[in-house]
Amino acid sequence: MGLSLAAPLWGSPGLLLTIALYPALTLHPAKASAPPHRDYCVLGAGPAGLQMAYFLQRAGRDYVVFERTPGPGSFFTRYPRHRKLISINKRYTGRANSEFNLRHDWNSLLSHDPRLLFRHYSQAYFPDASEMVRYLGDFADRLGLHVLYNTTIAHVTLDKDPQAWNGHYFILTDQKGQAYQCRAPAMFLACYSPGKEGLGQFGPLHLDSVLQHKEASVLLVATGLSVPNLVDFPGSEYVEGYESVSLDPKDFEGQNVLILGRGNSAFETAENILGVTNFIHMLSRSRVRLSWATHYVGDLRAINNGLLDTYQLKSLDGLLESDLTDLAIVKDREGKFHITLKFYLEEGNQSTDAIALPQDDNDNFAMRVAYDRVIRCLGWNFDFSIFNKSLRLSSGGEFRKKYPLVRPSYESKGSRGLFVLGTASHSVDYRKSAGGFIHGFRYTVRAVHRLLEHRHHGIAWPSTEHPITQLTSSILRRVNEASGLYQMFSVLADVVLVKENAAAFEYLEEFPMQMLAQLEAITGRKARHGLFVISMEYGRNFSGPDKDVFFYDRSVGHTEDAWQSNFLHPVVYYYRHLPTEQEVRFRPADWPLPRPTAIHHIVEDFLTDWTAPLGHILPLRRFLENCLDTDLRSFYAESCFLFTLTRQKLPPFCQLGYLRTQGLVGTESLRQHRVERGLQQDYATAGKHREDSGQWPGSHGPVGHPQNPGPLVQPLNSNKEEL
Repeated sequence: MGLSLAAPLWGSPGLLLTIALYPALTLHPAKASAPPHRDYCVLGAGPAGLQMAYFLQRAGRDYVVFERTPGPGSFFTRYPRHRKLISINKRYTGRANSEFNLRHDWNSLLSHDPRLLFRHYSQAYFPDASEMVRYLGDFADRLGLHVLYNTTIAHVTLDKDPQAWNGHYFILTDQKGQAYQCRAPAMFLACYSPGKEGLGQFGPLHLDSVLQHKEASVLLVATGLSVPNLVDFPGSEYVEGYESVSLDPKDFEGQNVLILGRGNSAFETAENILGVTNFIHMLSRSRVRLSWATHYVGDLRAINNGLLDTYQLKSLDGLLESDLTDLAIVKDREGKFHITLKFYLEEGNQSTDAIALPQDDNDNFAMRVAYDRVIRCLGWNFDFSIFNKSLRLSSGGEFRKKYPLVRPSYESKGSRGLFVLGTASHSVDYRKSAGGFIHGFRYTVRAVHRLLEHRHHGIAWPSTEHPITQLTSSILRRVNEASGLYQMFSVLADVVLVKENAAAFEYLEEFPMQMLAQLEAITGRKARHGLFVISMEYGRNFSGPDKDVFFYDRSVGHTEDAWQSNFLHPVVYYYRHLPTEQEVRFRPADWPLPRPTAIHHIVEDFLTDWTAPLGHILPLRRFLENCLDTDLRSFYAESCFLFTLTRQKLPPFCQLGYLRTQGLVGTESLRQHRVERGLQQDYATAGKHREDSGQWPGSHGPVGHPQNPGPLVQPLNSNKEEL
């Protein structure tokens, strides 16, 4: 008797026996020389790689992390060169809420172990990089993460496989020539059916056809940015790199120094030698960007900006702007370096005796002085060299060299199943949010994991369901506590899915905003009756290198002006229908989402504490009520009873509580009214013991004595009365 797919999967004893004997019965046994394989392969045991490993391990998935060095966090063993991190370690906030405290802890990874918070590893506000190395080592060891150390993946390619969910699987080769496959092994059921003369015959049956299960074959790239950014111009061979320049200030005593670059590495280098040089000039094609003006954590931080003081106060140091590709460096007989323009050079002749210098035409040329050292501090690029061209990982366009090309889901545009995590995924929100830094990408990594759980294992995006009367409080709790929304502003958002008749809602946390059109496919949740999207945003005209962010009237305090809030504040979008991909793609400029049916800004707050009854809560509740055409307030029994007599549509609170006798206070007289109108059985006659006990269903106090009766149905004269 053959196995029918319509029959119960585990109904045949022969089938169970076959599964038990699976290794011996498969038609295509694995060869002894077959390379090891995993469902999930993670490249890099830095913060992003370890964070993904944690989520995979908690979910019980088959994975491995490849790390080229003997321990995790190899980048931090060398960088930053001067060892001080610019990620803050705020150990005290005055709050006990762990989620809120993560808003101001920029170094901890997410885990269930409270010992693995970075505040236990350093007391410094700007910690030493060695403390990050120790922290990452403990994170991997204590959680027992599966990391293959001293394994350098030298080449990554893909092999076509029509039976794979994405049409291919990934092959990784290490420095010793050992190959690893990032693919799930083919799963077969050996199906028993009687053959001739009663002999059993076995045939392969793919589990996919029965269980609709998509096997994982996923490559997760978390290698960070590791290749120094080089600029090719005549004389660039004379330039010292940030990655190798001396750290000893004594080596720079009495010298003229030119630094190429204008980021934190450039200013960090200048800060180290500021007190011993004759002067430092800093040259870059763009003006300096200060993080407190741009609200981008990757721009220049105040801890490194000492050279700005000495420049503006005319203490010899200075900043200059020029495209580096237009320049050239020539070396004179004394070993000094001169800056000239490329078009002055003649091929094969770079002697200062024969080459015209800009000061020959303009004796006021700013860089007419000779330099003893030229240092390159131009940042880092992604290492594309180990990836075969078949992966189509190169980006092109604005991020051609710096970042791989990825979708808003962090999946490669060139290869399905290849995801980029951590710093290397920053092209999604470059210069817009914190996705290139630990306190940001720990949440984007979690979002990717949730996407994978649904795609490959059928586990829907985590959510909670509540009665509609809890909508206001649920939103307020998240905007006041959530760290993912706070750090990944304008990138990750909470989504509220309204249920039928607006009786309840489903709450999803930290969903990638640009993927909103694909929400149903990614999460396994349905958005059939409208949805709210809750994000955190800065004012659209407040951030930028040319903005005066300290102007006198910079703060907004009145609720009617909330839409003009400049500082980070919650924004609630309402859509009657899920936006289409075209609407998301062609959304208005500088908008994170398409134009909604309605939008509400919760006015900015100096304390980032959106709990003011009149300034924050009441306007939000009124907005939600207008969108849902319902009343979200809570009522006492008397008010609910009067609603039943005076209104056709009861507020949800009364529908959920009063008519079901759940948790509403009342009096004996109201009970009698309900009995007379057939809304409640007369328990007094059905059971005398209820009267003797002095209680009735739904009552929380003595019979005949109301407990804090609510307001009657009447016009409200003020916002305070409505509250």
